[in-house]
Amino acid sequence: MGDVVYPDLNSRSAKLYERGRLVMPGGNSRVGVMFEPYPLYAASGKGCRVIDVDGTERIDFVNNWSSLIHGHGNPAVLAALAEQSQKLLAVGMPTEVEIELAELLCDRVPGIEQIRFSNSGSEGVLMALRAARAFTGRAKIAKVEGAYHGNADSIEVSVAPSPKSFGSPTAPASVAATEGLTESVLRDTIVLPFNDVDATRELIVLHSADLAAVVIDPVVSRMGFVEATPAYLQMIREVTLELGIVLIFDEVFSFRTGYHGVQGRYGITPDLTALGKVIGGGLPVGATGGSAEIMSVFDQTLKPLRVEHGGTYNANPMTMAAGLASMIQMTPEAYTRLDALGERARSGLRDAIADAGLPGKVYGCASMVSLIFSNEPFS
Repeated sequence: MGDVVYPDLNSRSAKLYERGRLVMPGGNSRVGVMFEPYPLYAASGKGCRVIDVDGTERIDFVNNWSSLIHGHGNPAVLAALAEQSQKLLAVGMPTEVEIELAELLCDRVPGIEQIRFSNSGSEGVLMALRAARAFTGRAKIAKVEGAYHGNADSIEVSVAPSPKSFGSPTAPASVAATEGLTESVLRDTIVLPFNDVDATRELIVLHSADLAAVVIDPVVSRMGFVEATPAYLQMIREVTLELGIVLIFDEVFSFRTGYHGVQGRYGITPDLTALGKVIGGGLPVGATGGSAEIMSVFDQTLKPLRVEHGGTYNANPMTMAAGLASMIQMTPEAYTRLDALGERARSGLRDAIADAGLPGKVYGCASMVSLIFSNEPFS
């Protein structure tokens, strides 16, 4: 097969899309993979390259939304999966490899004394929110306007609101990011203005009697990997400590910014941390970790059990093996190399945009890169 120019309605990808639409709404199971007039269907991948079903090879800048931090077909991960597959694919018992990955993450991440595994970053955030509510006895949570933290009802609020629904710049409105959310969700989710130190502090203090948690991704993915300012993060840490509010870092994306995670990068330790993506070696994974005091709400040896956390595939041994093999390779030197590659990509894109005279801007930090085109002025 040779290269196929996109779009080509006679291509295999186009035909697979039509076939998929007969049995799946939208033709697939992930909204993020859809493009008009049809998505490209993958066949294989190796390293940083992916080949579609028509035989066209492309550089994969997505890497399954960063979960494949080593690229496709990493030899160590494949070897770990091959070995584990001969022992157990899944089992209704704990395994040693689950402890090994937990030990690695507890050792590396400042804010994680104990951890539990689930199956997605969304679940990692969901269980962190539930733990915070159980620990504090409060109902409300606060999040930053424009930030995405997964698909749990209580957090899919004000992810990408329109200018018509923004509300006040200093007190953003709680806007449903999808249909199917109840009014009670919007009432219990306080929206904070990103990087506005004074306004955010006022909102947290105003709602403090009812506020269980503040959740933030210090490098906001849906804004194009824009960083929170050190002053903003430090203020949130100080005011949450003062008022007994649980601070949750969503590091599902941003954990890749350093050996000790994004919290190590900024030197600010949250109470709970949600993880996913890179810690699974490319397999489905999520995790919730934090102080032993708060994590005790999951301890089934304490009676009564305060927060039930179960799941058929939680800490699946295949995922644990792949994740351990992946994370062992993520040495401080590996992060230094990744950061250098990220800066090379950002610098090269900026030069290319300038040379072409295009209205674009490049954002990001460490190994994360975002490219935005707009005819409107950038602020």
